[in-house]
Parts: sequence; C-alpha cells; structure tokens
Amino acid sequence: MPEDRFDSDPNVTFDRDRQLRIGLEEAVLAEFKTVDQVSAILGDAIAEGRRLLLTRLTHDQHAALPEAQRAAIDYCPISRTAILGDLPPQAVTPRVALVSAGTSDAGPALEAQRVLAYSGLSATMVADVGVAGLWRLLRQEELLKSMQVVIVFAGMDAALPSVVAGLVPGMVIAVPTSVGYGVAAGGQTALNATLASCAPGILVTNIDNGYGAACAALRFARVTAPAMAQATPPRDAF
Repeated sequence: MPEDRFDSDPNVTFDRDRQLRIGLEEAVLAEFKTVDQVSAILGDAIAEGRRLLLTRLTHDQHAALPEAQRAAIDYCPISRTAILGDLPPQAVTPRVALVSAGTSDAGPALEAQRVLAYSGLSATMVADVGVAGLWRLLRQEELLKSMQVVIVFAGMDAALPSVVAGLVPGMVIAVPTSVGYGVAAGGQTALNATLASCAPGILVTNIDNGYGAACAALRFARVTAPAMAQATPPRDAF
C-alpha cells in the first residue's frame, strides 16, 4: 500500500506510486479541472520536490495560474502540455518516429513528443507527409523502416497510417486527429478508417490522443528493454 501523503485539494487523490506499479507516472489531465485544482496539484508537487506532467492545459488555465507556478513550468501552447522539473537523459532505443500527415496535426504530435521526452525517450519528428503528396512520405521510407515504433497522426480520411503500416516492419500506432471538414466529424471518420484499416497489426488510439500513443510506446520500450540490452554487444567486443 502507498504511504499516506495528503493532497491540498480535497477532491484530488494523486497516484504518487503509479510509476512503481506500471512504469508510468500519473499525468494530470488539466482541461476539465478548475484552476484552483490545477494550482493545488502543482503546489503539492513543488512542495514535495517531484516532477509533474500536465496534459490539455488550456491557455486560459495557464494564464490564471499564480505567477510563481507559471515560471516553474515549461508550457507548450500547441500541445497544451506543461512540464514541472528537468527532463531526464534521453534514450535513443527503441527508435521512435512521430509521423504527421499535415502541420494541422501538430498538437497531438507534439503532445506525444513531450510525453516521451518527459519519460526519457527521444523521438524523430517527420512532419507534413500526408498521402495527398505521396512522394513526401516515400522519400522518408528508409528512415521509417529503421524505426521500431512509428506513431502516425492523421485526420480527414486518415489514409496515412495504413500506407505507413504497409511499408514498415515496426510497431505502428495510429492517432486519428480531429482535423477535417464536414463528414470528417471531428475525427470520427479518421477513427473509423484506422480501426477498419486493411494493414495488419495497427494499434489505434482515441481521437487526438497523443498522450495515449506515447504511453503505448513507453510500455513497448519497457517490456523490450531487457531483450535490447542482451542484443547489444559489449563495447570491448569491437
């Protein structure tokens, strides 16, 4: 059982021991919390000297936080993520690529990148390679084939994850995004398209869920780490 540590807000019970159980820290979904609740959670983390990751922190919420707390966090308005504390050293294995169909998909893609970085895993960003100009993707084909995890962000008809999964041998995670007009329906069409993909073995997250995709990649990294370590020859073998 976790030791008793009390939260400043009576409606908050922060899961401080989650990383010990599953290897992933609890992140704070800020969007549906009051500013006072977000501030209390941040204040507890600062007082305890621990890092903290916040997702979906809106511009208005960020602007309403106390000045000292705003100064203490690294806030990205595009991804709406905030990080309290320093980033750990960045691992380069497993090799992860973040592939976006268009620049309009930058929000979820940056969210995934920052979640990975917070957890100590670097990623290669490959932006604006949607299938409307297929040559853009094909000139990145060799790079993507060298990746062990490829997270693909696409809205509208979300054809890109299927195309990528037909080209690369690594794990492919599709993130349908809310980009698109009319019947794109805020990402519902993209979600259905990725779920119905004819390319085998695609993992699909919820709409715009860059956080969830990053966590899936981190789980993959955690369970494959022992095998990767065994497969790496010692330095003195060369």
